[in-house]
Amino acid sequence: MDPAYLRRHIVSFSLDGGPRGNQGYTRVLLQLFGFSGHGKSSFINSCKFALDDTDRFIPYAEAGETTHGGAMTTVRKAYQLTENITIVDNRGYKTMNSFERAEIYAQLGNFIPIGEKVEWMEEYLPMMDRLEDAGLNPNYSDFIVPILVHRATYLLSDSEKKDVQTFLENCEKMTGVYPIVLVTHKESGNAKEIENLFKEMNVDVLILFVENYRKEEKQEKNRERNTDILTTIYEALADVKRCLEQKRDPRSDWVTRKKFMNDYIFQISMEKIEERMRAPDRDRDVLQLEMQVHRQQKEVNNNKCRIM
Repeated sequence: MDPAYLRRHIVSFSLDGGPRGNQGYTRVLLQLFGFSGHGKSSFINSCKFALDDTDRFIPYAEAGETTHGGAMTTVRKAYQLTENITIVDNRGYKTMNSFERAEIYAQLGNFIPIGEKVEWMEEYLPMMDRLEDAGLNPNYSDFIVPILVHRATYLLSDSEKKDVQTFLENCEKMTGVYPIVLVTHKESGNAKEIENLFKEMNVDVLILFVENYRKEEKQEKNRERNTDILTTIYEALADVKRCLEQKRDPRSDWVTRKKFMNDYIFQISMEKIEERMRAPDRDRDVLQLEMQVHRQQKEVNNNKCRIM
């Protein structure tokens, strides 16, 4: 498609345009996820550059990794693309261990406020406390579209494939939207190999390819790059439009995400306790009491969801 047409469509997009209106949603939230250093922040800068009526490249989001290999982004940061569309740079991950996955889902569900530092927690009760804190000022009005950013030069291990597949499936369970898989560095990697890798997961995702603009390059707007970048936003908005043609309830959607988090955090806490049960120096009575406390906490939290 012509980038000028794509730009006009994106800038003029309104949540009120469907047959049912906005149904209570006021903003589209494009949620970026992925391994550290795969191009989430660079994609945000590229979106701003492709949309803005300027030839000056401005690195709004700090891209890359620290000298220790960690993510530059440790705080959930939001960048407004248009009056109705915001893109969020979520903290990238190095691995996908169980508690780290829970933090990723907490970001996806909007349970960690924008502007707050994301800490990888390792304990059940602190995670549940923070989830309950999110219920004090719930955000019902964001329509969430998940986008998984993956570098074309990075081939997943077998265990990573399983983790990523589960993440893609859970994105749909939490948001009602299958995520877009956005493959960056398309000119450097084997695009077909990466495409096949994600197709083998048998998850109904749209796979798109981009080459980001980067601050270390001499920046001139490129028609092909602009088209790929703007097409990603265009397809995300098409998902929003399709979903809003059906009946949706922002409050009910939020409760669904919260119950998913309650169940998921409880599940991984049980797995951790069962691991400790197998240790030679275990204290079974203490661990069984801990299990009972966690079960009671889960039931209390799910009951709170039912009365919202």
